[in-house]
Parts: sequence; C-alpha cells; structure tokens
Amino acid sequence: MTTMSPQHSVPINTIQITEKAASKVRQFAADKGMVKFGLKVAVKGGGCSGLTYVLEIVDGPEADDKLIEHHGVEVYVPKKAFVFLAGTVLDFSDGLNGKGFEFANPNAAKTCGCGTSFSV
Repeated sequence: MTTMSPQHSVPINTIQITEKAASKVRQFAADKGMVKFGLKVAVKGGGCSGLTYVLEIVDGPEADDKLIEHHGVEVYVPKKAFVFLAGTVLDFSDGLNGKGFEFANPNAAKTCGCGTSFSV
C-alpha cells in the first residue's frame, strides 16, 4: 500500500485513477479486443482484513454504478461500495516490490500485507 503525499489528496466525494493505472487499463482492454470498456472498482467481503478490492474491465456500467472518468478511462463504482472507496487513489506499480494495481484508501483502518484486503 502506498502512502499519498498531501499533493495527491483526493476529494472524499470521488475516487481517482492515476495516468499509469489508466494506461494499464487501456492496454488490458486492447489485449482483450475491447473497444468500449470501463474499469469496475468494487469491494466484497473476504480477505484477511474483512473486505477485498475487486477490479474488472467491463463493457459498461450497471444501473446503480457511479461513473467517474480520469485520463480517458471510465471508472464504475457500485453505490454500495462507494462508501468504502471514496477518496481512494488507484495506481499501478511495476517496481521491484511487485507488479499490479495499488489502492491508497483513506477509509482503510487496517490493511493486509499484500494490499488486497482492508477493514474500516
């Protein structure tokens, strides 16, 4: 889990996807041959800390999804999950400590070592 500096703070009424993460989403969608796509960001029960992040490239939002757009990528967040994700920054890391999407979630009171689950 990365720590965000003050200049990377996100308004609590939205979530943000970095340019690097948006680029990876576009690359993964292209690899799947998807022309119309967006990134669904949700949570579900489970993981060692109680809630697990869910990322999925989909062809469009569902009726109850909140739509956010950053760097040319539509992000869909189910209304039930938004309370747990508001203020979150989604980034992508390909450094020595691992490769993958990383969440900086100000709502997470506790996170697991792998960064894929959290509790509030």
